[in-house]
Amino acid sequence: MPKPNFTILFIFIIYLFVNSCADGQIENTNKMEKYKYTNSLISETSPYLLQHAHNPVNWHAWSKETLKLAQKENKPIIISIGYSSCHWCHVMEHQSFENEAVAELMNDNFICIKVDREEHPDVDQIYMNAVNLITGSGGWPLNCFALPDGRPFYGGTYYNKEQWTSVLKQLSALYNNDYDKLLQHAESISNGIKQSEIVEKQEGVDGFSNADLDRILNNWTNHLDDENGGPDRSPKFPLPNNYRFLMRYANFNSNQIIDEHIELTLNKMANGGIYDQLGGGFARYSTDKLWKVPHFEKMLYDNAQLVSLYSDAYKRYKDDNYKRIIEETLEYIKREMTNNQGLFYSALDADSDGKEGKYYIWTLEEIDDILGEKSEIFKDYYQMNEVGYWEDDNYILMRNEDIEDLAKKHNISTEEIESNISSAKKVLMNYRENRTKPGLDDKSLLSWNSMMISAYCDAYSALGNDEYMKDAINAMNFILENMKKPEGGFWHTFKNGKSKINAYLDDYALLIKASLSLYEIGAGNKYLLQAKVSSDYIIDKFYDVNSGMFFYTNSDDEILVARKMEIFDNVIPASNSIVARNLYKLSHYFENEDYKDISLQMLNNVIDKFRTNGSSLSNWGLLLMDELQPKTEVVILGNDAKNILKELQSNYFPNIVWAIDTKDNSELELLKYRFVENKTMIYVCVNNSCKLPVQSIDDALRILSN
Repeated sequence: MPKPNFTILFIFIIYLFVNSCADGQIENTNKMEKYKYTNSLISETSPYLLQHAHNPVNWHAWSKETLKLAQKENKPIIISIGYSSCHWCHVMEHQSFENEAVAELMNDNFICIKVDREEHPDVDQIYMNAVNLITGSGGWPLNCFALPDGRPFYGGTYYNKEQWTSVLKQLSALYNNDYDKLLQHAESISNGIKQSEIVEKQEGVDGFSNADLDRILNNWTNHLDDENGGPDRSPKFPLPNNYRFLMRYANFNSNQIIDEHIELTLNKMANGGIYDQLGGGFARYSTDKLWKVPHFEKMLYDNAQLVSLYSDAYKRYKDDNYKRIIEETLEYIKREMTNNQGLFYSALDADSDGKEGKYYIWTLEEIDDILGEKSEIFKDYYQMNEVGYWEDDNYILMRNEDIEDLAKKHNISTEEIESNISSAKKVLMNYRENRTKPGLDDKSLLSWNSMMISAYCDAYSALGNDEYMKDAINAMNFILENMKKPEGGFWHTFKNGKSKINAYLDDYALLIKASLSLYEIGAGNKYLLQAKVSSDYIIDKFYDVNSGMFFYTNSDDEILVARKMEIFDNVIPASNSIVARNLYKLSHYFENEDYKDISLQMLNNVIDKFRTNGSSLSNWGLLLMDELQPKTEVVILGNDAKNILKELQSNYFPNIVWAIDTKDNSELELLKYRFVENKTMIYVCVNNSCKLPVQSIDDALRILSN
């Protein structure tokens, strides 16, 4: 099929693209009487939608009813997509959507739909795909124009008021006077969207090999920053899954060069401006190569994955700085991102008082006034000099890597330095609490909450803090009680006591992964059984026999232009890759060859892409290592099983399937016929060959280390 020309009809339209967003403030919508306008978004729970509830634009939420309204009134649709911490989304709102003349143009000629991309990633996928086909790039705000049935015919990202007004007038005229051309264009774009989603099933597994891993590493390592860590470009995103892959590769192949790069990257991020040196937690990305100037918004999914990454790193490298990062980040999550039920919020904005980063930055005068005579140590420790200088006399705190030199300069011990800094941080945190706080997106998403549960499990296994296990169990139990449907499915989002929107594939994939994580740290068999039940559910509702992959949306959901599939990892690993790894692990627990066959078929479908683009498919690379590396099972049975498990898991063993119980258990094949009364036995099996059982941790470690 020839590639459709998406630009000829609209060559006269000027557009401007913005590929990443900063944050904006969430307006208070509680006092309706002070607003001149109120639209139907006032009944929504999304903070992003509520911000637009008092625009003069007659916004509607995404729904079947809204599409029916467009068809009834025979009006084209504007689908405007953003999220609560997107700076340019709010700029466009202030410039255009709050303008009465612009709103009149929109209301008279279009049905206007506002979408929170975090609530409706399915809608975002379709229209982002369309805008990428039309323009070659995308971002948020995403503004797409569609026929009344939802098929897109034009779109872009950010427009200033003049551009937006021009686009509205010209597209309205085209719809009324040259509909056939718009229809033709919409059909071409829809076909392009469908073509882009085709995944061909690769018949017959042609064999996976370590050469596949080595090949992609050779290309990957050519694009790493040997001075500052991370990729050799800016902006720099942490991409934790890439480093979990690299760490495992380095461990298996004893690759010191990659180990050194991983440690360099983790240290630079931990000491840089991307990390909140006072309050803990990471910003979304760094705008430069130095990890210095962050995009100040904090996302739950970033911090969850980074806790897991630093937990792995602490196990492998035993660096106390990584332990500090884990503890401080989880303190931040507990303090600012956890609701009364134990679920986790979605994001904190970058802006406060209309300025990006204002909550986190400091002037020299502020530090001197607040800390007095102790300010000099603090300013040296956090490099409030030419290193940390940002703009307008403000500094971004960046931790000094050489504490010993700092101690010599101030003629005190390193312990005294750290004690001084600990006291200063408490003082400054109290001071910072009185600043205007960034806006909070307080909805709880199943997928991101599941990632945070896994993070708590990983932190527990690394540090042995029982509170981490309790927090993980509490969040999971709340989800099972409040976000699960009677027929076995789940809801996508929870807020104000209400769960809504059918869960997507990433919700299930990450929920299953979190359930497995809980089981593996000894939280109980019910979580393993829940993982199996949910896996069977998605095989029934999401699996595509023709491709051997999983659709992003449930078969019960209405199909938009196409049913999408996530293949490539982004800031979060692709849902298909998470599902494939889950099924591979479950095949061991339940001796289910069907799970394994589906998993390896999925890997075979993408292996050619992985061989040429490994950094964008690193979670598939982890599955490849699951298959290629020795398959190790550790079974611990007896009264002291949990203590032994905790001790063993504090070591870096990334390819072990753990099974545990304190009593005789015949529900799981791995546990059958292995319980010995009044003893705690440790069984280690490698590639289906079992060693003699042992009772001591040292003996078990000796077997596992060989």
